[in-house]
Amino acid sequence: MAELRPEFSVKGERSMAQGFIAQYAAEAAGHVEGVAGLDTGVIISLKEAIGGKHEGRGVKVFFPNRSAQKVRIEVYPIVYFSFILPDVAWQIQERVKKDVELYTGLIVEEVNVHIMGVSQSKPSEAVEERAKELLE
Repeated sequence: MAELRPEFSVKGERSMAQGFIAQYAAEAAGHVEGVAGLDTGVIISLKEAIGGKHEGRGVKVFFPNRSAQKVRIEVYPIVYFSFILPDVAWQIQERVKKDVELYTGLIVEEVNVHIMGVSQSKPSEAVEERAKELLE
């Protein structure tokens, strides 16, 4: 079961599940150019194979020091061939931090990116765009 973190404000108590935050982070990472997808890992794949659901596939969320305001995020992307891995990782960090802070109001302390693989298959339109960039 997802762990809820209470947050107190003038209007009362709010709770935010780790899965909810993971979904925002996964969505943000998926929008970065060069990301083929997110690696779910063996346990998540088995869980989904038997009909279970998992929020934020390819993302782990941690609340360090029991803080309800600060969060640490781990992202496990698979990147398309021909993209510069450190550049893609940097863009993932920036996009995930920006989106999670914007949509949840939490402070993102860290976004750690662990590239899990490289995919050679890529839509032809994106390959053509990348080739144009390299030739310019």
